[in-house]
Amino acid sequence: MKTKQMAYIAMIAAVYTAVSLALAPISFGMMQVRIAEALTMLPLIYEPSIWGVTLGCFLTNLLGAMTGVNPTGAIDAVVGTLATLGAAYFTWKFRDRKIKGVPVLSMAMPVIWNFVLVGTELGVLFPVSDHVFASILINGAWVAVGEVVAVILGLILVRMLAKTKLFPENN
Repeated sequence: MKTKQMAYIAMIAAVYTAVSLALAPISFGMMQVRIAEALTMLPLIYEPSIWGVTLGCFLTNLLGAMTGVNPTGAIDAVVGTLATLGAAYFTWKFRDRKIKGVPVLSMAMPVIWNFVLVGTELGVLFPVSDHVFASILINGAWVAVGEVVAVILGLILVRMLAKTKLFPENN
């Protein structure tokens, strides 16, 4: 891995962490809109960003647990990070599959991965029903709503960034 690529990854991780922690009241919990998840759309234009958003998510969840703003604690550093890694990887993997120019399948990846993994995490830790499966579905749905907002913002961001020379593949 080149030094410049590592710097890009670190920059993406730092932005993800800073945005998440600055918006901590809406970045954590059952009803969350983690605006930094918009960065999971970066793999549409820059593959190494997979590692940047994954590292950013890990740092965010770990720091959130350490400072008490993340109610799920350190478990989110594992579960939430795996969700973001899967989402970012499959966003990149499906980047060329578009419907009328929109990478719908890529946009669905953060929604699906977070619905399943973070929804399960929240459903088990903070049940909203006597039935675990119902708690997982309810919590997953809340997380998915926030992810939809984030990926729409992410697509707008990526389309703007694609017009710049910021990322090496765009040069």
